[in-house]
Amino acid sequence: MPHDDARMNECIRLCWECRNECQTALYQHCLTMGGEHSGKDHVTLMADCIQACQTAADFMTRCSKLYTAECAACADVCDACALSCERIGGDFMIRCTEICRRCAQSCREMSKTMEIA
Repeated sequence: MPHDDARMNECIRLCWECRNECQTALYQHCLTMGGEHSGKDHVTLMADCIQACQTAADFMTRCSKLYTAECAACADVCDACALSCERIGGDFMIRCTEICRRCAQSCREMSKTMEIA
């Protein structure tokens, strides 16, 4: 699938949006709030989500033959991050929950677009 495909471009956009939203929430909100916002498991999940989204976007941008595998992994990480953010609650976390779920759905669809060569 060429990288100029509209679905792929939308997935790349969502990955970057998710990465940016999670990074902003983590560094500008969670780490300053303390408590469960800055708990090890939550912070690790948010960092994983930031990295997974960036990596999935990079794989798709360069049309890696392995982008489907990376998108599948990204969807799983985004789902886990969404659950953690939802559990903690609050405006910042709800925004993260929503974009993580949209990104997960898009990545899951992209993971099924072609077989790994």
